[in-house]
Amino acid sequence: MWGEGMDKGVALLTTVLVALGDAAQAVEVLESLDHLKLMATSQVILVHVVAAPDWEAPVDKPQGVLEAEQGQVEAWFRDCRQHLPCPCDLEVVHGDPAEEILRLAQIHQASLIVLGSRGLKGMTRIMQGSVSAQVVADAPCAVLVVKSRSDQP
Repeated sequence: MWGEGMDKGVALLTTVLVALGDAAQAVEVLESLDHLKLMATSQVILVHVVAAPDWEAPVDKPQGVLEAEQGQVEAWFRDCRQHLPCPCDLEVVHGDPAEEILRLAQIHQASLIVLGSRGLKGMTRIMQGSVSAQVVADAPCAVLVVKSRSDQP
């Protein structure tokens, strides 16, 4: 029962899709990779989704902010390539975060999706929606949601 695809009770991870959100969330999500059993044959796909523009918003992000965001994502990627025991790739896409994460999980045949939770509650969660809840509900594989340390009691 537990023998197939298992090593001492731990599932072997072939492809791990890691969704990077904002800076605080991304750091905690990347730190969670230290707790996974990644093998040299595993592959990590870092995903950063640039949200589709809100056409009702008065101003898009200034170019300097977008460049700084891209620089941070590239720094996380370089850090992962140096510290992970397996190959690491980067995907930067535009669109709805939950939809893009799910689409890429299908394309890469992910065995695990790792993403953070913004810890939204009440009316804010209803109005803004929860990316992690949608991914958990619709994912083609296991999902690890990393709660923010600031959300924990």
